[in-house]
Amino acid sequence: MTLRNFIAAAAVALGVFAAEAAVNVVPRPVSVEEHDGQFTLTSKTSIGYAEGLEEYAMYLDSILLQSTGYELPVVAGTSKAAIALSIDSAAVGASEGYRLEVGRKRIIVVGADKGGLFYGLQTLLQLFPEQIHSDRPARNVEWNAPCVSIFDAPERPWRGMMLDVARYFHDVDYVKHYIDMMAMYKLNKLQFHMIDDSGWRMESKKYPRLTEVGAYAGTGPSRLGGYYTQDQIRDIIEYGRLRNVEIIPEIEFPAHILSAVVAYPWLSCTGLQHELPRQHFISRDLLCVGKESSMKFLFDILDETVELFPSKYINIGGDEAVYDRWKECPDCQALLKREGLSKASELQGWLTDTVARMMADRGRTVIGWEEIITRGDVSTPVVALIWHNVADSVFASSKGHQAILTPATHMYLDFPESSTPGEIKAAGWMPPISLEKAYSMPVNDYSDSSSVIGVQGCLWSDQFIHGTVLQELPQLDENRSEAYVDYLTFPRLLAVAEVAWDKESRRSWPDFRRRVMTHFGRLDAMGAAYRVPEPSITSMKELPSGEWEFVLEPSIEGSEIRYTTDGTYPTVHSALYKGGKVVAPSRSDFHAVTVHGRRVSLPTYFAPDYSRYERYGAIAGQWQPLQVQTVATPWNIDVIGKISGNGSYEITFIPEKGGDIHFGRLKLMKRDEQLADVDGDYTVKPGQTATYRFDVDAFEAGTPFTVVVERNGVGSNETSGLVFIRKL
Repeated sequence: MTLRNFIAAAAVALGVFAAEAAVNVVPRPVSVEEHDGQFTLTSKTSIGYAEGLEEYAMYLDSILLQSTGYELPVVAGTSKAAIALSIDSAAVGASEGYRLEVGRKRIIVVGADKGGLFYGLQTLLQLFPEQIHSDRPARNVEWNAPCVSIFDAPERPWRGMMLDVARYFHDVDYVKHYIDMMAMYKLNKLQFHMIDDSGWRMESKKYPRLTEVGAYAGTGPSRLGGYYTQDQIRDIIEYGRLRNVEIIPEIEFPAHILSAVVAYPWLSCTGLQHELPRQHFISRDLLCVGKESSMKFLFDILDETVELFPSKYINIGGDEAVYDRWKECPDCQALLKREGLSKASELQGWLTDTVARMMADRGRTVIGWEEIITRGDVSTPVVALIWHNVADSVFASSKGHQAILTPATHMYLDFPESSTPGEIKAAGWMPPISLEKAYSMPVNDYSDSSSVIGVQGCLWSDQFIHGTVLQELPQLDENRSEAYVDYLTFPRLLAVAEVAWDKESRRSWPDFRRRVMTHFGRLDAMGAAYRVPEPSITSMKELPSGEWEFVLEPSIEGSEIRYTTDGTYPTVHSALYKGGKVVAPSRSDFHAVTVHGRRVSLPTYFAPDYSRYERYGAIAGQWQPLQVQTVATPWNIDVIGKISGNGSYEITFIPEKGGDIHFGRLKLMKRDEQLADVDGDYTVKPGQTATYRFDVDAFEAGTPFTVVVERNGVGSNETSGLVFIRKL
């Protein structure tokens, strides 16, 4: 029996898990045993460290100085210190694991390695009051931590987040903030998405135009972009090192590399000059693998990347390549014949394998999106990020590769948490991902295979930041997009952390939710602009009278609930929920919000019942009289998420009340590109329908789709109705 299994078995025998209720650590430790009493931090508490661990003692001291104002003595050696830091791999027995003993007079933190020691410190901080994370001294706080014995170690070596700084540039301070938040919850890999069509963010000494030209879009006051100097990147890497966060560079190719092509047009098959895009789209231009000059550029960049980043992993992207350019390029076709390949897509496998061998010679392992193992043969072992088809992790194993699970259905945090009206604009090509859904991500049977090394969340910035939705105001030194990223990341990052850290069999949504309730104050102290969760409904039932009865509880420890029962939007001045039952005339008339300090959540929301229209598909829009003209005018309907892939679709307009309404020509737009144009001449009244059919053959995930239809009220605008769409 391993040490970890022995401790887990002993914990069960002692009833340890039942005692975890008062210790609200995230992610949940392997075992927690609570004891009577508490440790009190004072200005005389000393921090002692074993040889080679001074920087960890100084890290803890800096955290405590900020929040308590205490200038604690930091001493070499552990024998006499009140807080003793050491490493003993034999005593802990698991990589990145730790033991934490909090007694009335002394705290002992022992890591299996430096990563484990750091995680022991993070758990210790979570035992103190939430103000321990503040960047300024807190007043009237008793700095007590409960007496406990904790053993903990991660289930998986890869516990990651991806931050997209290519689509939108974030400054060094924000990247460090993101690293701090990851480290607080024991995530250890940051995939740094630095290269994409809309921006090149890594300084290159050999190819300076990559940042001179490829890092900025637009001109004048509306210019977007930026890049990290090599010194700044080294600073970020060092910042992550102490916090056990490995920074993994992502250099995208053969697609998503338009930023390089804009700087050096000869890198593409066509050689045409382009502009850096200000809005998201997937360029059809690829790196020309048939040109010796393009391949030299790639090898030069990869060598610079290896020299700059100590990580043993290099991410090469590899997703969403469209091979039309390679099919038309004589240089690429000549390469295809020389290598004995039969189709252009196999060139990607050849490219991946070539780069993987090159990286292996330099002591690095290639990572990429799952397309790198499904587009042609790759004989050199690589790691695939499984984002689309979880079964590809089995395919990876069969080919001698490893896999990281990051399914878009659960781990893409650029999707909103809800479909409640008023939710922030975010990616919409798949359904929302609530905190509970993220926590429920099935690591499943594939995770027992040695080929799956971990779990990762992803935060893309292609949908919600570009353009005027979040215009920055440099005159006010404002970078509101960072709060936007925080809003999407938190609290869901806590779910990613626990899914990645713990066994799936130990997960409990009610227990996790209870612990998370206590962490919003910590997020406040850390300066995270999180999404405030709606109040929780503990019971809801329809009464014989047709009214609805609700019982609520707070979703944040110490928060208020304000509610209305007349269908209006609640505010901080609405009725205060004091417990018990609330009765509303109908389910849709009831709304409640969480009020936490100055932050207010979206309201609880119950969508109208459209089940009678189920055969027409999903609701896509609605109209009311004041939105309708009596002359034909175009009406734009956002169908992001409703267009889910290539195929045939029907869109149906159903008037419910009022007079006649006329619908004319209909178009489907993908950004500014017209995909369908359908004639129409329908005059319909309540009880009738107007249905259009169109085909989609150029679907792009993450790209805005809009239906534009001409409409007008006949004789008046007294008409209202619904729009539904379905894939045939």
